[in-house]
Amino acid sequence: MRIILLGAPGSGKGTQAEKLTFDFGLLQISTGNLLRQAITDGTKIGKKAKAIMAAGDLVSDEIVLDLIKISLSSDSNQNSFVLDGYPRNLSQAKSLEELLTDLDLPLDYTVLIDVDSDTLIKRLSGRRICSKTGKTINIYFSKQSEIDQCIEAGGELIQRTDDNLESITNRINVYKEQTEPLIDHYKLNGLLKVVDGNGEIEIVYKRLIQAIGVQI
Repeated sequence: MRIILLGAPGSGKGTQAEKLTFDFGLLQISTGNLLRQAITDGTKIGKKAKAIMAAGDLVSDEIVLDLIKISLSSDSNQNSFVLDGYPRNLSQAKSLEELLTDLDLPLDYTVLIDVDSDTLIKRLSGRRICSKTGKTINIYFSKQSEIDQCIEAGGELIQRTDDNLESITNRINVYKEQTEPLIDHYKLNGLLKVVDGNGEIEIVYKRLIQAIGVQI
């Protein structure tokens, strides 16, 4: 099973990728995690990426693709993977397709986790971290008992600096401009599945595995 998960910030694609990884033994490929690990390990690519980032520049698509290639070529689960949050634009999608063709690892599905804009904004702007337990809580969607548990333990609900409305709106707009064109791209290739991403995590997950035709 080889899958790409698409979705706007706050759609829950990272959470769903983790569940697929756990239930089906897939290799979860998150480019952010690969980049951080390469820097931590001090690999040749990691050192190069660290220098670029230290200069305030963005890491190139070529470096990210090299990290994906290394991950797919060295991992024992290379035949089954889920790409989380990559590609982000058409150029990356085409480069990824060339890589997967070279490795003889064609995609099975690209799954769009579709969530309405109002819900996305609430999911991101309502996100808080309990200073005491470190648990992530949402002031709009979490149970009151979870919020009370943090407060009663002496914790505070901390909002991430990038979860303000201006930043969230910008991230969603960037997604619409750069990533949404991938929807039509994968639809034309016959790979696209669309899953309703509104609702509780487990409900969305059931829709997801049904869409790709697998059972736990």
